[in-house]
Amino acid sequence: MAHQFTPTYPKLSLSFIQGVYKTEMLLFNSREDISYYVLNVFNSEWKPVKFATENRLVKINYLERRNINIYVRKEDREDVTYICSKSKTLAKDKKPSIVTSRICSKIK
Repeated sequence: MAHQFTPTYPKLSLSFIQGVYKTEMLLFNSREDISYYVLNVFNSEWKPVKFATENRLVKINYLERRNINIYVRKEDREDVTYICSKSKTLAKDKKPSIVTSRICSKIK
């Protein structure tokens, strides 16, 4: 079972900070075995794009929802294609059956 990261097609809009755009994402943890997710922003060629958020590594408990604001500079706005969340396993978890999941939303 994977986590949820919505909306599927977010839009970047002007934020309260001049020269910065933002979008709000909702992360839902439907996995009992995972508590951490890492956030990333990519261009159309899957190369990283600079962005800001409260935490790039988000701790979220099972069945918890969290709103996440993603901020992108005006000059990087046209490069942003995907906003992704990826589940992270802890180094102490030695279970070979744990599968990580990555979910990406595509900017409209």
